[in-house]
Amino acid sequence: MPTMTAAILETANGPFRLADIERPAPSPGEVLVRIKASGVNPLDTKIRAGAAAHAKQPLPAVLGIDLAGVVESVGDGVTGFRHGDEVYGMTGGVGGHQGSLAEFAAVDARLLAPKPTHLSMREAAALPLVFITAWEGLVDRVKVSAGQKVLVIGGGGGVGHVAVQIARSFGADVYAVDSAGKADYIRSLGAMAIDHAAETAGDYVARYTEGKGFDVVYDTIGGGGLDTAFQVVARFGHVVSSLGWGTHALAPLSFKAASYSGVFTLIPLLTGEGREHHGEIMREATRLAEAGKLMPRLDPRSFTLKTALAAHKLIEDRQATGKVVVDIA
Repeated sequence: MPTMTAAILETANGPFRLADIERPAPSPGEVLVRIKASGVNPLDTKIRAGAAAHAKQPLPAVLGIDLAGVVESVGDGVTGFRHGDEVYGMTGGVGGHQGSLAEFAAVDARLLAPKPTHLSMREAAALPLVFITAWEGLVDRVKVSAGQKVLVIGGGGGVGHVAVQIARSFGADVYAVDSAGKADYIRSLGAMAIDHAAETAGDYVARYTEGKGFDVVYDTIGGGGLDTAFQVVARFGHVVSSLGWGTHALAPLSFKAASYSGVFTLIPLLTGEGREHHGEIMREATRLAEAGKLMPRLDPRSFTLKTALAAHKLIEDRQATGKVVVDIA
């Protein structure tokens, strides 16, 4: 039987163990991808720690939600991809599906899209989860449009920096709340940077919206960020959150007749419902990237399967300066 090298997690919060395991074969509707790069998200670290009840992965398992690579072979019924195609997508690492910390993965073809031609494998692997999360909030839920004032809370983070770029691509006026250290980068994306330590919510609502509030607020940090979103949204506006957990007072939202939408990006992986749409969203990512309107920010440090735990630790210690990627081949 052909084999492959993979990083295996055997116990929650434990180390990865490199092992040679059986290489999968694509079932009908699947594509076998030779993985070149695996994106690491904060969610991956929570899954490894056993701290993500909403995203469990039965152990032992191969983690890794995002991948970029090359099509090795295709299963019966797959017509959209062929050997040698460069692809990327959010394809596994939860719900019992093999993840991307391995040399190969057999994945549902509906989850994949052609990789942007001018992006490296590392850059492509950094995009799927954060792009899908940002797109589902801004486009699927809100239908962001030109001229709207959009505020992204956590605009320099993983989902946030992509949300800024998507909103800009639709012609919105974009503002991003984050730390002072990320201000220059946020401005480089064409957004107005707001230092959360220097201005209160009331200050920047008055300064940038004449006290009316923002048409769309995307909260990417949860907790107090969502409470702030309810305070700064405009009358009849729309709040979206990718971390809408906990207990929150709805009065600030209700008194403005504003709307709220939650984003739970894992549903297609966990239930099978909506997988075609994830592939469609990734094709939109390719379109924007090839138009020069989308570029992920990468942490410059390099990791391999052997040092995948260090990649996780970098995120856990909040020391990453962009998306973290593990090189597979």
